[in-house]
Amino acid sequence: MKQTMPINRRSFVAFNIAFLATACTNFNLYKKQKKITLTVSAASSLQDAMKDILVLYQQENPNVNINYNFGSSGSLQQQIEQGAPTDIFISAAPKQMNNLQKKELLLIETRQNLLKNRVVLIVPKRVGDGMTFNNLNKADLRKISLGDPASVPAGQYGKEVLISIGLYEKVDHKLIFAKNTRQIVLYVETGNVDAGLVYKTDVIVSEKVRIVDMAPENYHSPIIYPISVIKRSKHPKEAKEFTAFLFSRKAKDIFKDCGFGLIKD
Repeated sequence: MKQTMPINRRSFVAFNIAFLATACTNFNLYKKQKKITLTVSAASSLQDAMKDILVLYQQENPNVNINYNFGSSGSLQQQIEQGAPTDIFISAAPKQMNNLQKKELLLIETRQNLLKNRVVLIVPKRVGDGMTFNNLNKADLRKISLGDPASVPAGQYGKEVLISIGLYEKVDHKLIFAKNTRQIVLYVETGNVDAGLVYKTDVIVSEKVRIVDMAPENYHSPIIYPISVIKRSKHPKEAKEFTAFLFSRKAKDIFKDCGFGLIKD
């Protein structure tokens, strides 16, 4: 004789099936909604552009948090070498990226050249015309700020410019080294130095300084900003997606507005 399951038992089984189905649905939804955080270490000259890009990126990718770590390329390189959690590195020169590549710290297939820049000479806005790279050895020009060539790519490029025009040794006693280009802009804004060598893109954010000369590109090594995902990234898929976004038209328009040149247009 065929036995039938008691009503209360059938109800119990049905309830458990429904509960498990709901639990699985909620778990899958949780997985989809769970946010991850990417740490992007980028040269300080990229601050304004990257912050504007972040707004656009998170509108399209609300489940990805971006944590920016800005600094000189040399110090960022050292942080990565010492194990600092980093998913993406954007350097203001190939040198720092090359050093990480030699130590096999990059997800090498993701390395690309992203941007270009220019070296300019800036002075306080109130200063009159007439100052150029070629007359930085004038007696009334007492202090010139330059990024530390040992760790700041802009400083290395600036040093190359001064060497190219035969002035580096003549103005060496006037040089005030800075840890990044934003510090140089601040020195010029406040009158702590008479002039500074920075990137073209650094001047856009300041209303207190102006460009008085732009170095010919053959006076220094090519100013290239490479980008790469770091090999030990815990989120390589999302890191690759963010990198791809930086090459999108939306991001390129922001970079151009901030004064950068594009490698791929």
